Amino acid sequence: MTEHQTTNPTQTQHSRQMSDAVVATVFYDGGCPMCSREIRHYRKLRGADRLVWIDISDDDRMLNVHGLDRQTAMERFHVLDARGQWQTGAWGFIELWSHLPAYRWIASLLRLLHLEHALDWVYNRFAQWRLQRRCDESRCQR
Repeated sequence: MTEHQTTNPTQTQHSRQMSDAVVATVFYDGGCPMCSREIRHYRKLRGADRLVWIDISDDDRMLNVHGLDRQTAMERFHVLDARGQWQTGAWGFIELWSHLPAYRWIASLLRLLHLEHALDWVYNRFAQWRLQRRCDESRCQR
């Protein structure tokens, strides 16, 4: 997995939401019914209020602010951690889960057992299938 630093956000909704309490920013595809259900579940949990949630299906501005293009964002789940580094795919889910007390134990167990790569392999298969269903001709629908 490649991690890279991101630039500071400009004066947008995201930067107004950013505070010492925010621990990560979650970029998700709100146009994917299964993805939306999963995110709705996470957003109801304790700890979710400390995360910023960005629906990439209708917010190109936030993708641009973070130097993320639509195709890349659609290919893998992305989380920008508190250090300003991208966590994608399985690492993104582990980052998300580590901030939700109900899922923190799963994140800890996966890290402890060094299962990130195996989980990412499974995630990649799912992500390819999802992208084929959601996108056509190298262009994702809104």
